[in-house]
Amino acid sequence: MPSAGILILLVAFGTWACVKGRAAGAAAGCAALTVLFVVATPVGSGVPDVVAGLFSVLDRVTSPVLNDETGGATGDAPPAGSRTVGVESGGRR
Repeated sequence: MPSAGILILLVAFGTWACVKGRAAGAAAGCAALTVLFVVATPVGSGVPDVVAGLFSVLDRVTSPVLNDETGGATGDAPPAGSRTVGVESGGRR
């Protein structure tokens, strides 16, 4: 499809024109079309795999925090080696 590049440029120009005209909804729609057109070409065919890999890494990194997994620590005690600043052992200053 040799006209895909021209179509992508026209939609990208439409996005720019909508942004300059402060038409946020139309700019978002044109930007979404631009991304879809780029992904549909052979050059952009790897984009979904890259995005899926990124979200997979983010999921692995954030799951322990979101699921409140503390790595085996129990109770409300602070982690080993940490100190509370400004509070002595008696609790008064």
